[in-house]
Amino acid sequence: MQVTVEANSKLERTVTVAVPEDKIASEVENRLRHLSQTSRIQGFRPGKAPYKLIRQRFGEQIRQEVVGMVLQSSLNEAITQESLRPAGSPEIGKLDAEQGKGLSYTAKFEVFPEIQINPVEELKIEKAICEITDKDTDKMIDILRNQHYELKVVDRASRGDDIVEVDYKGFIGGEPFAGGDAANFKIDLSKKRLLEGFEAGLIGKNAGEEVILNLQFPDTYHVKEIAGKPAEFKVKIGSVNEKVPPELNDEFYKTFGVENGGLEAFRKQIKDQMEREAGQVLRNRLRESIMKALQAANTVELPKVMVAHEKHRLRHQFEHNLKAQGLKSADVQLPDDDGIFEEQARNRVTLQLLVGELIRLNNIKVDAEKVRQTVMQYAENYQDPAALLNWYYNDKERMAEIEAVTLENQIIDWIAERAQVTNLNLTFDECMNKGQTESD
Repeated sequence: MQVTVEANSKLERTVTVAVPEDKIASEVENRLRHLSQTSRIQGFRPGKAPYKLIRQRFGEQIRQEVVGMVLQSSLNEAITQESLRPAGSPEIGKLDAEQGKGLSYTAKFEVFPEIQINPVEELKIEKAICEITDKDTDKMIDILRNQHYELKVVDRASRGDDIVEVDYKGFIGGEPFAGGDAANFKIDLSKKRLLEGFEAGLIGKNAGEEVILNLQFPDTYHVKEIAGKPAEFKVKIGSVNEKVPPELNDEFYKTFGVENGGLEAFRKQIKDQMEREAGQVLRNRLRESIMKALQAANTVELPKVMVAHEKHRLRHQFEHNLKAQGLKSADVQLPDDDGIFEEQARNRVTLQLLVGELIRLNNIKVDAEKVRQTVMQYAENYQDPAALLNWYYNDKERMAEIEAVTLENQIIDWIAERAQVTNLNLTFDECMNKGQTESD
């Protein structure tokens, strides 16, 4: 077998392979001989048909099968022989398998780049630290209480944190419009979820009052017919309702699954949950800091095929997320060429190559015990943890996903142990970007 390799660019290679006829002919002969012993042809006993007839009837089909097999095996052999590392599937061209001339073809593909990684000891990363204080726990408990309020009708003017029940009718140009009216409609005056000025216009009002609000629909309003238009709303206050948070007692604790231990056990559960949530956020921040530093410190030539594959995967994921939200991809105008995913795809492929090279160079293997711990973390949130463990361990694909996550966590820890780390102390509010510390 003759093999030549041509470098078309930094990463693209064209491999030309020539396989002698005798390698193909001998395999064709072996298959035809075997077929002649087992075939059933009308007019002959099984396995007794003349070999010449077998060759005439099946020779061309058998040769095509052998050519396909030899093409694959010879290409794999050529790639190994030339120490090539394809980054994508080869594109076969100039295929010639004429009888008596053997097999020749070209295979064009990109190879993985040669990567020179700068020492991780030179990386400068930021590691955020967050300690949950008693004050943080108290604040979270207050938020939970406010989320589980009961409503109490009050005989006073409405305040900014009340809920008012109203009837209203909307008019544009003096005419009612579709969707512009409601009855017995509850409005939380603290949320500002309606048109700008709607809630504010109802503060300081008493039950029985009638209010006229002159507001403006934004230009970006989702109903085009009324977008950007002024509207008048006639509102009648039915009742003013105060939010009354529950008392801290056993009944309230049971809402969160705390059956025994009273306030102390409840506080511990809330703090434990806060620490888990903050721990995940801190872990993600550390990963992001490491990956940014790793990417900034190293330059990698990217195989086009890997970037194209990642763009396609990102687009598919985006469309899947739209579907999960009840939308269709047709509802969002996306370019046909996946160009909007270019930068994200390039970043992901860069990190994939860098991390993969670090794992290879340092012979980092996935830790089976850490894999088990990862699965256990998933399982502890289920009523039947053992069933979930079996669900993972009995499926190779699912376990491969867990192993990939575990290996990434290992490489994050490996880099963090060697890089130049600056600690950053955060409050719980700062850690969570107030996402968990604001009442809904």
